[in-house]
Amino acid sequence: MTAKSAAAAARATVYGYPRQGPNRELKKAIEGYWKGRVDAGALRSVAADLRSANWRSLADAGVHEVPTGDFSYYDHVLDTTVMVGAIPERHRAAVQADALDGYFAMARGTQDVAPLEMTKWFDTNYHYLVPELGPDTVFRTDSAKQTAELKEALALGLTPRPVLVGPVTYLLLAKPAPGVAADFDPLTLLDRLLPVYANVLADLRAAGAEWVQLDEPALVQDRTPAELNAAERAYRDLGALTDRPKLLVASYFDRLGAALPILAKAPVDGLALDFTESAASNLEALAAVGGLPGKRLVAGVVNGRNIWVNDLEKSLATLGTLLGLAGCVDVSASCSLLHVPLDTAAERDIDPRVLRWLAFARQKTAEVVTLAKGLSEGTAVIAAELAANQADLASRDGSPITHDPSVRARAAAVTDADARRSQPYAERAAAQRAHLGLPLLPTTTIGSFPQTAELRTARADLRAARIGTDGYEERIKAEIRDVISFQEKAGIDVLVHGEAERNDMVQYFAEQLTGYLATQHGWVQSYGTRYVRPPILAGDISRPGPMTVRWTTYAQSLTSRPVKGMLTGPVTMLAWSFVRDDQPLAETARQVALALREEVNDLEAAGTSVVQVDEPALRETLPLRVADRPAYLEWATEAFRLTTSGVRPDTQIHTHMCYAEFGDIVQAIDDLDADVISLEAARSHMQVARELAEHGYPREAGPGVYDIHSPRVPGADEAAALLRKGLEAIPAERLWVNPDCGLKTRGWPETRASLENLVAAARTVRGELSAS
Repeated sequence: MTAKSAAAAARATVYGYPRQGPNRELKKAIEGYWKGRVDAGALRSVAADLRSANWRSLADAGVHEVPTGDFSYYDHVLDTTVMVGAIPERHRAAVQADALDGYFAMARGTQDVAPLEMTKWFDTNYHYLVPELGPDTVFRTDSAKQTAELKEALALGLTPRPVLVGPVTYLLLAKPAPGVAADFDPLTLLDRLLPVYANVLADLRAAGAEWVQLDEPALVQDRTPAELNAAERAYRDLGALTDRPKLLVASYFDRLGAALPILAKAPVDGLALDFTESAASNLEALAAVGGLPGKRLVAGVVNGRNIWVNDLEKSLATLGTLLGLAGCVDVSASCSLLHVPLDTAAERDIDPRVLRWLAFARQKTAEVVTLAKGLSEGTAVIAAELAANQADLASRDGSPITHDPSVRARAAAVTDADARRSQPYAERAAAQRAHLGLPLLPTTTIGSFPQTAELRTARADLRAARIGTDGYEERIKAEIRDVISFQEKAGIDVLVHGEAERNDMVQYFAEQLTGYLATQHGWVQSYGTRYVRPPILAGDISRPGPMTVRWTTYAQSLTSRPVKGMLTGPVTMLAWSFVRDDQPLAETARQVALALREEVNDLEAAGTSVVQVDEPALRETLPLRVADRPAYLEWATEAFRLTTSGVRPDTQIHTHMCYAEFGDIVQAIDDLDADVISLEAARSHMQVARELAEHGYPREAGPGVYDIHSPRVPGADEAAALLRKGLEAIPAERLWVNPDCGLKTRGWPETRASLENLVAAARTVRGELSAS
């Protein structure tokens, strides 16, 4: 096929789309179902309407091929677990009794049965549910969801392309099931899994699929020869099937590396590759392997993870180069649009000068369609779009909103000494023990307490001017009094004020820092029905004034026990925002760190003896390729230390991390030089405690004993058992007792019971230690 005919065939597509609906209809329906206010039929109807609306919106925008199967009630990896029949033994009875309730039980757990572990989806803030596999796992085909959604799209007269998590990525994301040897490798189950995928592909073909997309993002990470061999075998076998649709193997988030020649040679019909900044070397690598002659290439040239307008001229140049490397070239975003909000048109409060710089899912879809049109018909037909795009880019580049010389000068003046505590940890620890006077196995929480309906109503009333600032602040004070009172009665040692005034742990600070923008409707799924509105980091960062001191000092005035100051760290402020792409992340992180350093110092000056700077995103932002990690960890750990190193030795610095794999960043955790770290550990059965011990981590740590992402209440015996397991790795004088994460999403009844059990467990184990 000539370059000209390839261009004429260019189609627009995307890999996935936001699930929630314009007004988070899916979240409301699912939570209504959990509370018994919405029945299963009504929930399914809402879901079907949302799918239909998404597909029609894409088609109306000019997308030629719409994705199906990417929609999920909770998580697409959990959907894959159902598809291949890998239901954990403890959940099988529930799934057999009621498939929908059983599905949610795997995601959330019940009072009697623990959920699947949850962790971050590669280097994003999306969370997936980790498959549990073992040598006795038996896979069974269940393609009902995938075929049903395909048929729904076909009935609308659309051209659908089912999207599945690929078999290699599915196994690489899995962990040994409870009771299975820790060194069990789920990839050894590949030959057992492939026939199930073959069945699913046959079912989809029979239902009318011409193409099926198999997502293999795990192959953009460094992979062993055995893992690459598994990928080769998987697509050799699937490609050799006679009863199958055409196969499109997709990768995203980074360069494909050593897996590219394997997939390029595999008997599949096309590849979908990321060609945005982090994966730009895919173009050179594709040329080096001889391209994809006679095959389809879906080129991800519109960044699916950020919210900045695309440089259309630059993308067209990339697409033009690709024309000679494949049988046909189609245009897409670089990954699923799940990771961005739905539509900038809903944002009424953002300065129109800035709004023109932004592209959410609908705008990115329009960019994809424009690029496909330009590639097919020539740039003359999109001349107006190109001119408007270049004007938007020039507006942003020259705007005073994005540049503050004083901020840049301050960041340039930072020295190595600014990012180092004045005394080593051993001396600090002694000073802190003398100052705080805490017992063995001190108890604390991570920060937030339940955000009640009354709190949300008060916040909405304030926005709508139904109540004044004074009335709102009295409501916040009352909540803080309740939170402090409960913690004192429960016997918790280091208290928190509960964060009643905060809408979100990043947005709250972003709204008080110069250089950030907040959205009103920019919701993005984090996990399940948990949606967040990432702020937009658009310009240079500074702090006009104190952000948390008032509420922290008010809480401290109510108790003689220490109350932690609670801040979100600089790396997480970047990772959970849509960060500017016009300067290195290290520079932006340093600006944020300097603003937060002022807040830490003000908290200390106001009498706060314990300050927690949360960095749950430190691991998720870790580059997917090992070679790229040292540079990231250097600036990330420096930014944390720059935030926290201006305090006295007797001021205790805490940090918190959750829901990620920590084993490969233990050295970075050490380099943070925090006095105390709390980490998620309940679902992983204290794995992180063992990893800290193996590293020789010398400071205090609190591996969580209460899984807050499940509504179940862990008993005191259960928490004590986890605590004893933690003591096998961490000495008692350095072990803290705390939940996995903040309690914002939980209800008060389960929070009270769980924390009372946590304190009881600490007392029990403390007594055992005293008696031994």
